[in-house]
Amino acid sequence: MRVVIAEDLALLRDGLTRILEAFGFEVVAAVDNGPSVLPALVTHRPDVAVLDVRLPPTFTDEGLQAAIRARAEVPGLPILVLSQHVEQLYARELLSDRAGGVGYLLKDRVSHVEQFVDAVRRVAGGGTVMDPEVIAQLLASRARTEPLRELTAREREVLGLMAEGRSNAAIAARLFVTEKAVSKHINNIFSKLRMPPSDDDNRRVLAVLAHLDDDNPAPGRAPRMSHPA
Repeated sequence: MRVVIAEDLALLRDGLTRILEAFGFEVVAAVDNGPSVLPALVTHRPDVAVLDVRLPPTFTDEGLQAAIRARAEVPGLPILVLSQHVEQLYARELLSDRAGGVGYLLKDRVSHVEQFVDAVRRVAGGGTVMDPEVIAQLLASRARTEPLRELTAREREVLGLMAEGRSNAAIAARLFVTEKAVSKHINNIFSKLRMPPSDDDNRRVLAVLAHLDDDNPAPGRAPRMSHPA
């Protein structure tokens, strides 16, 4: 499995390379600045890219912007963001395009190497991997808008767990309720968010993330009018 890494810290970049190679990945490029990301992704077209958000020269959102441009040129290019920061505007743009595997993890919350490697594999396979804190921040930024404020406290809790990619069974175990109760909450959520329900975990995550992007378009981009699951 071929990987491109974009990380400006030399020790972390080398560490990521060594970890991935130890687990059988082939790191085809490891870049340390924003302008190098897009050429590396388009040239190598890796099975997955692991990149930071803030890269030289401006240390703002070069990594995310490059990822979005790369997915425009290589539709479905799997992207795993590994950062210390949640850049909400471009994060929504990346997470809601539903064009292939995508993930967003926070560096200081990845506690096990195996957890990270599993996330890379899941994103490469077309899955969605989200850190709960990322979801919490995205949800909080929309909490006062319609129709999210129509949700009950329990429905918002279930929504956050759905956006992490958890199945009904996993949500039930986390909340100490039955799967039937979870299913009822999810049906209510999709109804209030005006989205068709789906039993596919990844499609559910993408539908939720797409909803978070409503009325918050990136610069130059019109709001989406609907988000079929």
